[in-house]
Amino acid sequence: MSDLIQPKVLKGFRDFLPADEIERALLMERLVKVFRDYGFVPIDTPALEYSEILLRKSGGETEKQVFRFSDNGGRDVAMRFDLTVPLARFVAEHKSEIYFPFKRYHLGKVWRGEKPQAGRY
Repeated sequence: MSDLIQPKVLKGFRDFLPADEIERALLMERLVKVFRDYGFVPIDTPALEYSEILLRKSGGETEKQVFRFSDNGGRDVAMRFDLTVPLARFVAEHKSEIYFPFKRYHLGKVWRGEKPQAGRY
């Protein structure tokens, strides 16, 4: 029996080879240019949110797809599965620091623990 570990990516995740990542980066640059040309500003939110906030209005099916765990401090946290709830939390937390209408763009990764389907990985 061999002690070698077979390198493999987790289901639902993927690696991007240089050619693919360059293509993705060029697409993102084009998107950002269009957003900025129309007066939108960038925001970013953490990949982790408190589970009680992220899952408050979600149904049981969403909860099954979320990567959820306790962090080192024992807090119940989850990885964002879309950008809607993090945006709502962002606006609620920073409403006195932003101007309305709030023209923003938010390009970020999301994670769902769903079964890979055609067109997904």
